[in-house]
Amino acid sequence: MFPQFGATAESLSKASTLVFRIGTDAHLYDDPEDVNIAPLLDSKFDSEKCEALKRLLALIAQGFDVANFFPQVVKNVASQSLEVKKLVYLYLLHYAEKRPNEALLSINCFQKDLGDPNPLVRAWALRAMAGIRLHAIAPLVLVAVRKCARDPSIYVRKCAANALPKLHDLRLEEHTSAIEEIVGLLLNDNSPEVVGAAASAFATVCPDNFLLLGRKFRRLCEVLPDVEEWGQIILIGILLRYVIARHGLVKESIMFSLCQEKDWSSGKTVSEDDEQDFTVKEGAYGSGGTLSELANMIFHCYIERPDEYLSRSSSPNKGFPKLEASQFSSSSNDDVKILLQCTSPLLWSNNSAVVLAAAGVHWIMASQDNVKKIVKPLLFVLRSSYASRFVVLCNIQVFAKAMPSLFVAHYEDFFIHSSDSYQIKALKLEMLSAIATESSVPFILKEFQDYIKDPDRRFAADTVAAIGLCAQRIPKMANACLEWLLTLIKHELVCSGTQSVVGEDGVLLQAITSIKSIIKLDPPSYEKVIILLVRSLDTIKVPAARAMIIWMMGEYCSLGEIIPRLLSTVLKYLAWCFASEALETKLQILNAIAKVILCTKKDDIGSLQRVLSYAVELAENDLNYDIRDRSHFVKKLFSRNLESQQNEEEENDKSQNRDLSYVLAQCIFGGQTKTVTVPSEPINSRFYLPGSLSQIVFHAAPGYEPLPKPSSLPYNELDQYDGAASGEFNEDDPDASGSLDEESASDYSSEHSYTGSSDVSHSDETVSGHQDNHNTDPLIQISDTANGGKNQNGVSHPDTADFGDLLSTRALESWLDEPPALSTESTMEQGRARRSSARITIGNIRSRVKTKCYMLLDPANGNGLKVNYSFSSEASSITPQLICLDLFFENCSLESLSDIVLIDEDSSKGSDSANQTSLSVESTSNTDIPTLVSMEEISSLEPGQTEKRTLQVHFHHHLLPRKLALFCSGKKFPVKLRPDIGYFVKPLPISVEDFRDKESHLRGMFEYVRSCTFTDHIEELNKDNNSLTKDNFLVICESIAVKMLSNANVSLVSVDMPVTTNLDDASGLCLRFSGEILSNSMPCLLTVTVEGKCSDPLSISVKVNCEETVFGLNFLNRVVNFLAEQCHTQS
Repeated sequence: MFPQFGATAESLSKASTLVFRIGTDAHLYDDPEDVNIAPLLDSKFDSEKCEALKRLLALIAQGFDVANFFPQVVKNVASQSLEVKKLVYLYLLHYAEKRPNEALLSINCFQKDLGDPNPLVRAWALRAMAGIRLHAIAPLVLVAVRKCARDPSIYVRKCAANALPKLHDLRLEEHTSAIEEIVGLLLNDNSPEVVGAAASAFATVCPDNFLLLGRKFRRLCEVLPDVEEWGQIILIGILLRYVIARHGLVKESIMFSLCQEKDWSSGKTVSEDDEQDFTVKEGAYGSGGTLSELANMIFHCYIERPDEYLSRSSSPNKGFPKLEASQFSSSSNDDVKILLQCTSPLLWSNNSAVVLAAAGVHWIMASQDNVKKIVKPLLFVLRSSYASRFVVLCNIQVFAKAMPSLFVAHYEDFFIHSSDSYQIKALKLEMLSAIATESSVPFILKEFQDYIKDPDRRFAADTVAAIGLCAQRIPKMANACLEWLLTLIKHELVCSGTQSVVGEDGVLLQAITSIKSIIKLDPPSYEKVIILLVRSLDTIKVPAARAMIIWMMGEYCSLGEIIPRLLSTVLKYLAWCFASEALETKLQILNAIAKVILCTKKDDIGSLQRVLSYAVELAENDLNYDIRDRSHFVKKLFSRNLESQQNEEEENDKSQNRDLSYVLAQCIFGGQTKTVTVPSEPINSRFYLPGSLSQIVFHAAPGYEPLPKPSSLPYNELDQYDGAASGEFNEDDPDASGSLDEESASDYSSEHSYTGSSDVSHSDETVSGHQDNHNTDPLIQISDTANGGKNQNGVSHPDTADFGDLLSTRALESWLDEPPALSTESTMEQGRARRSSARITIGNIRSRVKTKCYMLLDPANGNGLKVNYSFSSEASSITPQLICLDLFFENCSLESLSDIVLIDEDSSKGSDSANQTSLSVESTSNTDIPTLVSMEEISSLEPGQTEKRTLQVHFHHHLLPRKLALFCSGKKFPVKLRPDIGYFVKPLPISVEDFRDKESHLRGMFEYVRSCTFTDHIEELNKDNNSLTKDNFLVICESIAVKMLSNANVSLVSVDMPVTTNLDDASGLCLRFSGEILSNSMPCLLTVTVEGKCSDPLSISVKVNCEETVFGLNFLNRVVNFLAEQCHTQS
């Protein structure tokens, strides 16, 4: 229509695309091989080397083999550029195992970098050396690890701990003691991060060497709550094994009582909550001996090794060895008390694996009165964490098998939801049947009645089985359950006559199976039930169900007075329909006839002889060999009993043989009408430690280790080792007891570990300081940065930042064996003027925020349809990983447009019309996260009309565009939706104190800084020449805040303005912003610092603290780019 306009729009679109990707390395993934990489690696410019190395890493990320560049890359390991060195190390770590000989050429450079003043370089060098798996350099790596274990940097010491398992994998037996010594040194570190890594190394290198712990045990317990989550799991297991190996089990624990075969269900009142007591009566869960035997087996399996399990399973006597009294200790033991005390807060951890690990400690070591603490945390994880629901249920199931009283009062938490998977439903049904009591079973059965109506008939059959289990565990409710099952059978028979539903046979079969298990409890009481089932044989067509009813008829043929009268008629009916029956039914018919003949009097045996002869004759001619074999067996066994009685003498001569045949038949087909109890768990089954993978897969997974033998670690040996170790450390190395820490040198105590922070509420519109319960901070807070911070009581203390820097510098110099240099920085600090700042609040800042719009489709390419989009700050209601966008459709043509819809391009392939795009949610094939939540279709759009729609998109990466297909009036227009990394976060309202606390944990490699020039405030200051009516600092703060909030979905935490006599100097102005990454909820902190005069362009330093390194760097580049843009470029 307008070719010149189309060309302009196309060029503008390309230009906007280039501008949008400025500051990122996304172009490297488009075509990494579009340039010759080899000349760039040999260039004398570091920028070209970086470009080549980035392209190599991009090729590696895409799966290409670039090992042929290894010699050229190794040459750059001695580069002075930090960025080049980092990229070279990444390349070497990837190919060191494939090219070990070439990697040896860089060992000298690695050793040199181990003495670099930058801790990141030292850590990279150590990581690269440990990644070269060669026995030749193992001694060099061991020396480097021993040196880095005493490094003043936390990150370097953590890398040293992570390198120890790599050394251990080389199987260097001569260095085992040295490696274990380094592990013991790192376990005594001051930093929780290092302790977590050292615990992982301990579990890999020497999991059974508890002598290394020694006097470190209590300190490890105190630092446990501050260790990172995955380190907590490993450390909890180490501490639990140590306590059991040194002190044994606890006498007051449930483990001790069950191992002593005490019946907990013998009328003892168990306190479930502080406000509720309930009594578990004997027989409520079956026999007490069954539970005691099962619980005894569970806890013995915890300390049973694989070889012991195999020997026990193969031996005729499958009992467990008894534990001696010396293998138990009291709950008042100091080590036991501090272990339970330090793991109690972890029961409410955000990580479900940590909760299970802490619950396992209390389950094994806590007393019977305190073991109930694990119930509510486990149920909370069961409700809140969908991903770990199955794992938690598997562990709760084991707990309930050993001690059902723990979860009796919480049976409603195991009610089934419609969104539960079949595996979870099955586990919950088993839990409900296991913890049912006389008071709760009516409510559980009422819930089961709804489950029977579920469309999933397999689940309905499992529900019927659970009803049978409830009747077996609670005999008083057996009649009610039996009546309900009979009603269900009648309903199933009626439904099977009118309609055929897939899976109904399984429900009917399970109902009869449950009735059979109930009848076994007391057969004489259920004679009428057996008669009712026998009379329903003509209507039940399911072969397995018919076979089960025939079995019950033969098993209880002599029960009562009515059943023997029905036998002749029923057997004739079965013999008449024998040829049309299924295999299992035919077998049961032969068995039932044999059982009836054994129990029938001689007066009535004549008619049964003819029935047996007829059935055997039919079976001998059956096509199935199992039926033929069974008929021959029965015929041979009952041949003498079925002979004619005409020859009395011959019968008398063979009386002895007939008696033997009768005894044999009685042993094989004899009925069992005695009362039976609920069957227990098979004795050869095995249980595993709570929270372990083996507990889920039901076999010993690789790396699984049972608990050590109780009290297997002697006191005298441990004390001697502690004394020798402490003396060695004190004499040879004064730093062995604790490494110098440049980030944190604080000691940990139980009081420090358990102290929480007060709740603070904030909003994006207002930024305020920390609020106490009674006092509110003023609008402007004057704080002297030279005096440092204040403690909780309001008393100021000297700032330790300068002293910490000085300490770190001197420690590093002494560690590098260099003479201390003159501290010029301290001299400059003493001469620097004291600078104060005021914390202010900017009101109604959100009203000035302007969202940025991007063009998705221009009217020249879209047949007159113009589509713009902008990112919304609203969070998705479906999943946090979806990004919300606002779409604006405008009809720029003179004709009306119809059927406008935007969908994912992958789902539109193979479709030529928009009629096939009615699905609102397209889901990916391998995840549950929807790729696109489609917008509402626009049926008609008149000329000049504008419509707004909301779209929710899931981007695979924060730099890669999403390809979409726009359908309009039957035509398809491919478009690309480009992401904005500023909206991959959501606001995180926190206080300034929490901001600084999180920032202190994200130092080193998690901190990135870039600078840019900011000029938006100049135009605002020049609008009014009367500068006395406005505050220049406030204008700059508002300009920066509006620019940030308009381009990134973050929260304004605080604004600190400098308090100086020079009103034109904005140096020291500081704004803090906080956000949370949508994909993993990790914090992302931004600090904007201003330097320069108010009337001139300002130099802005942007600092990002984020644990996601790739995301943090890209986010920093994006922030710097839009802060450097002119204000008129914003639309």
